[in-house]
Amino acid sequence: MEHLIVNQALSLLSIDKQVNEAGIVIPCVSSIVWPWPWSQWVCHPFLICTFLETPRSKGLQGLCSPTVSPECGPLDGRAVSHWPLNPSPDRIRRSSCWGRPKDLKIAVLASDSKCHRAAGAAMARQHARTLWYDRPKYVFMEFCVEDSTDVHVLLEDHRIVFSCKNADGVELYNEIEFYAKVNSKDSQDKRSGRSITCFVRKWKEKVAWPRLTKEDIKPVWLSVDFDNWRDWEGDEEVELAQVEHYAELLKKVSTKRPPPAMDDLDDDSDSGDATKTLPYYDCPLPVPVRLRAVFFSCAAMAFQCQRDSYAREFTTTVVSCCPAELQTEGSNGKKEVLSGFHVVLEDTLLFPEGGGQPDDRGTINDISVLRVTRRGAQADHFTQTPLTPGTEVQVRVDWERRFDHMQQHSGQHLITAVADHLFGVKTTSWELGRLRSVIELDRPSLTAEQVAAIEQSVNEKIRDRLPVNVRELSLDDPEVEQVRGRGLPDDHAGPIRVVTIKSVDSNMCCGTHVSNLSDLQVIKILGTEKGKKNKTNLIFLAGNRVLKWMERSHGTEKALTALLKCGAEDHVEAVKKLQNSSKLLQKNNLNLLRDLAVHIAHSLRTSPDWGGVVTLHRKEGDSEFMNIIANEIGSEETFLFLTVGDEKGAGLFLLAGPTEAVETLGPRVAEVLEGKGAGKKGRFQGKATKMSRRAEVQVLLQDYINPQNAEE
Repeated sequence: MEHLIVNQALSLLSIDKQVNEAGIVIPCVSSIVWPWPWSQWVCHPFLICTFLETPRSKGLQGLCSPTVSPECGPLDGRAVSHWPLNPSPDRIRRSSCWGRPKDLKIAVLASDSKCHRAAGAAMARQHARTLWYDRPKYVFMEFCVEDSTDVHVLLEDHRIVFSCKNADGVELYNEIEFYAKVNSKDSQDKRSGRSITCFVRKWKEKVAWPRLTKEDIKPVWLSVDFDNWRDWEGDEEVELAQVEHYAELLKKVSTKRPPPAMDDLDDDSDSGDATKTLPYYDCPLPVPVRLRAVFFSCAAMAFQCQRDSYAREFTTTVVSCCPAELQTEGSNGKKEVLSGFHVVLEDTLLFPEGGGQPDDRGTINDISVLRVTRRGAQADHFTQTPLTPGTEVQVRVDWERRFDHMQQHSGQHLITAVADHLFGVKTTSWELGRLRSVIELDRPSLTAEQVAAIEQSVNEKIRDRLPVNVRELSLDDPEVEQVRGRGLPDDHAGPIRVVTIKSVDSNMCCGTHVSNLSDLQVIKILGTEKGKKNKTNLIFLAGNRVLKWMERSHGTEKALTALLKCGAEDHVEAVKKLQNSSKLLQKNNLNLLRDLAVHIAHSLRTSPDWGGVVTLHRKEGDSEFMNIIANEIGSEETFLFLTVGDEKGAGLFLLAGPTEAVETLGPRVAEVLEGKGAGKKGRFQGKATKMSRRAEVQVLLQDYINPQNAEE
């Protein structure tokens, strides 16, 4: 991560200096004047390191937000502050908030401060910020260090020791005692320009880890990676594919190139005109950084799609465009990997998947966006066409998909609140599916009367046109205690986004929602199913999905009316009659086939051609038909080769005869017919795909009986 050295930039600041009891200068920043235009800020997800107090007993470590403290440290004895490199008015609103502008103070080293020099020396070795998440067979750990050198990873069955130096030469060291034993010999680690990732194989697979550490404590530098954490039941194949795919991507990470020329930079600074040069990456970024006078603080992460869920078009600026890959499912059901680009925008109209809600689809300058995912406080848009950083672009959302997701998500909030209010039934999770949505309820079952009551209540509230609004609350707001939710991530910072249905529900949520329940139109609960772990799945449709379901149902009803020659009210009885008739006909047909099989067996046995190899093929028949013939004949001296099915296509076969001969010839017969089968006690039967090769089987059997003919 690039650093701006604060004490070298004080000449650019308008400050009121104070010196605290530790001898550290605390400039109270009223305004920061950077002599560069906003349009040339470079995007990196850096954060402001704020210091509100500096006790004598501490240096700078631990005084910034826990989220960014692992990244803060001394640089050649100087205090360092990390600045985000693409702030814009929209970006400011989407970043994380640790204080208001008037509260922000920057700790700067006083040249004569012996106290701070000692504190800086004590901080020579720091912890690397670490993310982790759990999977059935692996535990994934990511040590977030950019441009690391002297990397050492010692992985043992009960602990991991990590050390390296960052780009500034600061030594980083982490030692973790694992929650449980791991298989160190079947684990691996991969290094990229941004981090070092470890894939740690569990000793006991499919046993969830509630935490990474042996002791029930949480270091400030360790966080759960909620972008990758999910319910992993039945997820083993996905996990192994992820290990292989991620390892392959890490091999392709590009290295730095020399910084580009800066001769074309304008000189429009107010004073000083000092230009900072940042390294240039293969990932396209706007050329070197010039910053304009602005003082900013951060608010809760909120994209344009969250601030205005009804917006259909939006103009923004491309921040970066990096090569990427996307794993998709092809038309044949097999997984495919698409090559393309991850495009990051200053702000986005397209919602990244999260909170049980799938991502939006849309276009950027008429280029299709195939996937949108959240990465920290920014969204990655996957396209198959690159976009130039710094370009102003027009973003359009697939409105039909967006509004459908808004209806289903707000519908879920409403159903969850009503089920809890009426019957005390809690929601544990939910899924917004392609055709229907499912809410998992923490109860073994619901009665039909309870389901009907929930459906009636939610539709009454829709008819009452209750408003839905979105607010942001601070963590210390007493109202937070009244808000429904399943807790906050460990690394959460800043305000909490709360979606409120008037007089019904308040819930923490990041998704897109309708502004009034009347936009839901109607909710239809299709029923319940038995869920996992003694829970119940409630299946529902909301809004336009109900209309589409009615349209499909009406089309099916019309088709059945035409086929059954009766009204819709008689469809069920008509189908029952047809089923009974079909069963009776099948039974009669089976009896006739059995009689026919006995007759055929008798005819074959009394035929003058009996002996050697006897063959028979019928288009109609099944395995039972062939076995009846074989049972009736009962001879182990003659080869009996029976087949049923299409003469040139697929079908069934049976070979009966001497036990040893059948054991030898059976697999060869299956091979000739390009099929498979099995056998015992003088019979071999199976399925075939090439009935047209029956004559070849007959020759094979004849040659076995008469080896002399085969030699000739």
